[in-house]
Amino acid sequence: MSAQENEEANKKRDSIVYKERYGLMLGGDLYKLARNFYDKDYKGFEVNGDYRLTKKIWLSAELGYEELYFDEAYLNANTSGSFIKLGGIRNFYTNWIGMDNLLYGGFRIGFSSFSHDLNEYRITVRDNYFPADVREVNRSFNNLTATWTEFQLGIRVEVLKNIYLGAHVQLKVMISQSSLPNFENLNVPGFNRTYTDSSIGAGFGYSVRYFIPLYSKKISQAVDF
Repeated sequence: MSAQENEEANKKRDSIVYKERYGLMLGGDLYKLARNFYDKDYKGFEVNGDYRLTKKIWLSAELGYEELYFDEAYLNANTSGSFIKLGGIRNFYTNWIGMDNLLYGGFRIGFSSFSHDLNEYRITVRDNYFPADVREVNRSFNNLTATWTEFQLGIRVEVLKNIYLGAHVQLKVMISQSSLPNFENLNVPGFNRTYTDSSIGAGFGYSVRYFIPLYSKKISQAVDF
């Protein structure tokens, strides 16, 4: 056997060939689903999907609907609408052979179309001598929009064959939102609560996903003995 053939034989013995799976990961947000049962002021859902583009990069999309009822000390209102988020994630975790878990960071651009129903508000009274001044309005604000950026950090673990459980946190920055006459956006579907003096928002979620393999690539990994 020549020296070149011997070297090639050693390379074959010192490497492992395995298949790396590529495809779609589809699922939903468990937190939003569970909130429908314990929070009487909330209705909503979110479905999400990821497509594996490269070894480390996934393209991501999230689509959902939210309705939130406010009944606070000086305000009674409803907010409802749909949202979509588009972006991607990068996996920072180095898996063992045969594993596909994710420890990732990601970026989204979010869009929301929503409406507000202002039912009534109360005017502040300085003392308790006079009864509360409650104004019934029953006014709707429709065709409202908002746009924001969102950064995510999260983890996904394959608990059964092709089934993943995950958790993530979100940091959001509002880019633009519809302005209202004598009224402010209290909540934006997909963004969560908004505040007058800040464009920053936050959120979190728990997810379950199912991975649908579409094709695979053969990968050769060197092994040290």
